[in-house]
Amino acid sequence: MTDTAANQPHKLFLLDAFALIYRAHFAFSKNPRVNSKGLNTGAILGFTNTLVEVLQKEKPTHIGVAFDAQKKTFRHEQFAEYKAQRQAMPEDIGLAIPYIKKIIKAFNIPILVVDGFEADDVIGTLARRAEAQGFGEVFMMTPDKDYCQLVTDCVKIYRPAFMGNAAEILDVAHVLQRFEIERPEQVIDILGLQGDASDNIPGIPGIGEKTAKTLIQKYGSVENLIANVDELKGKQQENVRNFAEQGLLSKELATIHLDVPIEFEADKLVLDKPDEDQLRQLFDELEFRQLAARILGGGEKAGGPATADDRANPRSSSRRPKVPASQASLFGNSSDAAVAIGAEEGETGSFGAPAGPRLTLADVPHQYHLIDTPELRQSLLNFLLQQTEVSFDTETTGLDTMTARLVGLSFCWLPGEAYYVPVPQDDHAAAQALIDEFRPFFDASGILKIGQNIKYDLTILRHYNVEVEGPLFDTMLAHYLLEPDMRHNMDVLAETYLHYTPVAITSLIGNKGKNQKTMADLPPAEVSDYACEDADVTLQLKHVFEPMLKEVGLLDLLNEVENPLVPVLSAIEYEGVKIDSGAMGEYSAELQGYIQEIEQQIFAAAGQEFNIGSPKQLGEILFDKLGLGGGKIKKTKTGQYATGEEILSVLAADNPVAGLILEHRQLTKLRSTYVEALPQLVCELDGRVHTSFNQAVTATGRLSSTNPNLQNIPIRTEKGREIRKAFVPRDENHVLLAADYSQVELRIMADFSGDKTMIEAFRLGQDIHTSTASKVFHVPLDQVDGEMRRKAKTVNFGIIYGISAFGLAQRIGISRKEATEIIDTYFEEFSAVKKFMDESINKARELEYATTLLGRRRYLRDINSRNATLRGYTERNAINAPIQGTAADIIKKAMINIHDWLHDEKLATRMILQVHDELVFDAVKEEIDYITPKVKELMTTALLLPRGVPLEVEVGTGNNWLQAH
Repeated sequence: MTDTAANQPHKLFLLDAFALIYRAHFAFSKNPRVNSKGLNTGAILGFTNTLVEVLQKEKPTHIGVAFDAQKKTFRHEQFAEYKAQRQAMPEDIGLAIPYIKKIIKAFNIPILVVDGFEADDVIGTLARRAEAQGFGEVFMMTPDKDYCQLVTDCVKIYRPAFMGNAAEILDVAHVLQRFEIERPEQVIDILGLQGDASDNIPGIPGIGEKTAKTLIQKYGSVENLIANVDELKGKQQENVRNFAEQGLLSKELATIHLDVPIEFEADKLVLDKPDEDQLRQLFDELEFRQLAARILGGGEKAGGPATADDRANPRSSSRRPKVPASQASLFGNSSDAAVAIGAEEGETGSFGAPAGPRLTLADVPHQYHLIDTPELRQSLLNFLLQQTEVSFDTETTGLDTMTARLVGLSFCWLPGEAYYVPVPQDDHAAAQALIDEFRPFFDASGILKIGQNIKYDLTILRHYNVEVEGPLFDTMLAHYLLEPDMRHNMDVLAETYLHYTPVAITSLIGNKGKNQKTMADLPPAEVSDYACEDADVTLQLKHVFEPMLKEVGLLDLLNEVENPLVPVLSAIEYEGVKIDSGAMGEYSAELQGYIQEIEQQIFAAAGQEFNIGSPKQLGEILFDKLGLGGGKIKKTKTGQYATGEEILSVLAADNPVAGLILEHRQLTKLRSTYVEALPQLVCELDGRVHTSFNQAVTATGRLSSTNPNLQNIPIRTEKGREIRKAFVPRDENHVLLAADYSQVELRIMADFSGDKTMIEAFRLGQDIHTSTASKVFHVPLDQVDGEMRRKAKTVNFGIIYGISAFGLAQRIGISRKEATEIIDTYFEEFSAVKKFMDESINKARELEYATTLLGRRRYLRDINSRNATLRGYTERNAINAPIQGTAADIIKKAMINIHDWLHDEKLATRMILQVHDELVFDAVKEEIDYITPKVKELMTTALLLPRGVPLEVEVGTGNNWLQAH
């Protein structure tokens, strides 16, 4: 059948909606896409991307999307347990479906639903009827293998691209090869024999896919197999005879029915043009900026999901398009300055922003000026010094703050009007002289400096001997406080809150690769408008975020903690820490010796050599040869034995070889990740390692670090702690000083809960774990032994993180019954703690967020989920977030206070590391006696807890970090 108008063969696509929606949801499950309204849009985005891809690449002439009927189907009537084991639909999918249906309708694609039938029955029926009417090609679009039973020369399966794998078309030849059968309909027989766990189709016991294929190859069908059951032997014969009816029922349940009462009306399935206005409105509501640009025009191609690096390095996608430069010599608060990008006066970006495509620089009035003479620079400086707040940005040759150099500076204090100052290249003296011209502005303590990820700019300026004074406002951190789980790069913020679409830096310097330029390769006139736009957008975001922060009570947290911490972290990163590479080399060799020794022990226990790093070989040794697991053996989806850490930890209780393998893994990772990697990260300019501290990554408020990640340096094992030996003072006139909060989270728990026993123990300076053991095991303090204290310590810290009886049992090697008794006794003795935990959960259920002492919010949008696993995880966060977040606020306040004190006292000691609850200093020996008590005082008084539970700090010094700690 052909279209006489276009003379194009008909090409019908029938989409299995729920199969595609679930696939999209779980693809984003580890990296959810949550918009500013708190809606998880992963399933919607994934489904829409898949739909758009097939429309653009396959160009169907006809299309329809089939949904399962909400009512029970005929299969439930045949078998009451059909799909009974399935968990309730994830709430995020339930919320996504109405949007997906609206998007399908906006594409003018019909939705196909028939009561009493599933989508595969609807699709199968329509596919057969389309074939009968002479359609050239019919594609059933689904990842579900059950559809293989329907494949013919005309009807095929289309599996869309997924997780890096290309789209795949399954024809008759593929199905016959995949299932090793003669006819596609024999797929039903194989499914009937082996069953389907996902649909709770039982099959016949003892028959898996491999056996099912063999039996159908020989007997052709389930019915013929049953008729010839006497030819079978042993247990297989017994199962087929006893479960014959179950096998036939399973075959019927697996059969896609082709007689659904639905008319095939080809003209109603013709692909029509989408309703662009409706799509644009939906994409605006869902905040699908890049998808809208790709489908509806006006922007760059959509990218992938956000990553931690994306949030940690927001400048990476905040570059701007090449536009003609504007030359002018007029400055000042002109009344005819350009209108704010993307929003009329009084609007706040996407809140009330007009519907329609987002604006670009070409769409809005703007006055951007290239400042490239001494006279213009002096005039600009004069006006800068008259302002109360200025947004500024640096253009550089790269993103590494230690090696990048300045290309230019941009400034903005009025929306739509900005100024770009190019910096001389290949002449450091001239560049320094130009930066010195603007030193009065950077030194002005009365001018608020605004920036996006302003720590980067501050660190770059340190290379030019500039320390930026005065208050700061970082738009990245402002948004982080408002929406800690969202992305914070400038493009996303501009698109979401200003209804404005910036363009990637590749418009200027090209795509990544050997031919990519740097900003220094371009003439200033080509950079000017692009750089000005950075400062302009940042200023406007500040005007949007400031009232929002004030409304939700987070402005003080930004102004008193996050923004003041920025120059502190910049200074720490700039200082870096010295690594003894020679000591690292020696330790690497020492670790290799340990690793080889353990390998020989493992080989001896196994009775042969094998590749310990191969999960396949390891599984065969542990389970096939050594017979571990006691019959309770887990396998991965690929059929290999599971040999993860959790599995090995359980096995280690019965056989030492599992413990040896765990130790082998730990030492191997230790050697590769830290001992060998750290010396490679030493900066050639100063011989020090410069980590990058990230304020806007963790939802709890804790700092994280990258390149290298010093927060994850192992400290629980002796060999892990040895790594700290390689962190040394800068010279013989310095020592390392380490100041560590003692049990800060337990102290916060005691204070927040008001538990009298815990509070009294801390006030009297008692060991909290001994005190807990005394209560839990009902013995006097002086009768608490080491084993009791060890168990109590695990309980103390575990309670904060919602440890279960199972988890406690595994952690300290006791029975689950004993673990349950310990936890129950703990809550009896510390009833105030239990009350605090319950109240934290109840409050979070009402608000859907938890707060720290300073008001920092951790959003808990799954706290009321019907999914028990998801809800339980979120409830644990409801308890832990206020505690861990308050601990984060405490150490941040301490860092600010200590940094300011060292600066005001003009001391040479420098703060160089923050790891968990510990601060490390490169301390001048002559200053040790003076700074030690002050550091301790400033840490213990950084933030006073409401009930007065005291904070304690342990301080030590040494010629390396391990000695100091």
